[in-house]
Amino acid sequence: MANIEDFEKLDIRVGRIIDAKLFPEARKPAYRLTIDFGPETGVKTSSAQITDHYKLSDLSGKLVLAVVNLPPRQVGPFVSEVLTLGLPDETNKIKLVSPDGKVPLGARLY
Repeated sequence: MANIEDFEKLDIRVGRIIDAKLFPEARKPAYRLTIDFGPETGVKTSSAQITDHYKLSDLSGKLVLAVVNLPPRQVGPFVSEVLTLGLPDETNKIKLVSPDGKVPLGARLY
């Protein structure tokens, strides 16, 4: 079992997708996201396997949650700096985790 101190080690913040591109080099269909987390955390990149539910045109401006304090991860030729969070639907296709209203960029999940 994890304890509250384990949870508090994760820095999960809200950001706004400012750019999304196809990621043809990925082993599984994915997008390369550029996400703005506000002035404290800044702009970060993420690889996300969300092509089943989202078109590129759907993503610009979308608020998402991501873990921002994991080490960067090399995904083929791309460096993914944050882990964008999602949940599987009934067919195991990923849906992004997003707040249901306006919150400031960089707001931390508690």
